[in-house]
Amino acid sequence: MPSIFKTPIKNAPKYSYIVGCVEDAISEHKLSKGDRLPSLNKVCMELNVSRDTVLIAYNELKKRGIVYSILGKGYYIKSSEVNFEKRFFLLFDELNSFKEDLYTALLKELGDKAEVDIYFHHFNRKMFKKLVNDSKGNYSKYIIMPTKFKDARIDISSLPPEDVYILDQTHASLAAYPGIFQNFSKDMFQALVKGLDKLRRYKHLKLIFPGAKEPEGMILGFKQFAETYRFPYSIQTDFLEEEITQHTVYLVPNDRHLVSIIEQSKRQSLSIGKDFGVISYNDTALKKIVENGITTISTDFTAMGTILAQMLLTDSKAQVENECELILRNSL
Repeated sequence: MPSIFKTPIKNAPKYSYIVGCVEDAISEHKLSKGDRLPSLNKVCMELNVSRDTVLIAYNELKKRGIVYSILGKGYYIKSSEVNFEKRFFLLFDELNSFKEDLYTALLKELGDKAEVDIYFHHFNRKMFKKLVNDSKGNYSKYIIMPTKFKDARIDISSLPPEDVYILDQTHASLAAYPGIFQNFSKDMFQALVKGLDKLRRYKHLKLIFPGAKEPEGMILGFKQFAETYRFPYSIQTDFLEEEITQHTVYLVPNDRHLVSIIEQSKRQSLSIGKDFGVISYNDTALKKIVENGITTISTDFTAMGTILAQMLLTDSKAQVENECELILRNSL
């Protein structure tokens, strides 16, 4: 195969020159999907550059999703699409309606400036670790949703720290990483303070907190509010078709429990917003109309996706608390 490298190397960095030559060769159809790139040693000899320079160039092409490597065999063309300068790894815990809003806003803001590969760990620590390890060296940025994994820092420590962003949940061990997140303790407390006048109509606050997925900060903010404003309160992990207590406000992070509470209210012929109250977590279009409107505590997931994209494109290293609000409706 004729050489893909042009001469001479001008003022551009040598690794950048190699990257550009490979991209040009793909655009000019000199290289196609599946073709093998010249070996590291061959490029070193042809261009009189160091092995490290060639390795940096080939790894940059891997990050852009243009090439892949096979141990002991070499580097191969993975894609003939060279329009994207950046390729991002996005690791979600799960996909639901509000995470979909976040993802859609992210893609819209990025436009054609980057390509995003999305993965899901489903709150499985082994899957989380495997996906992170498999992604290493293949992307220009890594957006990680660590959820409640206390040792997530260990799992992501193999990734280049300057390219890692934390999304949605964070904790002290991840303080060195930039990202955009929810402050669940503060958000819960401030949202309930905003609804204080409505809450004073009730005699008891009850938080249904399963704890498997939900952040502990919700409990801290809930307790702080109840104790500060002297509300009797309780916390339980499940709602199993028990009788609803009148004059009680149920705070429900899990939508399955929200459905169970609504069903039970029908069996008891109780009216939501009159006989008892409900506050759900994370707003959706459906909650605007169910039972004439369910009050929610919710961050703005569309804003979260937009801000994240802007941070990635500008290489921002900030730590941003996404805004949260209490959306008052008929259920309170």
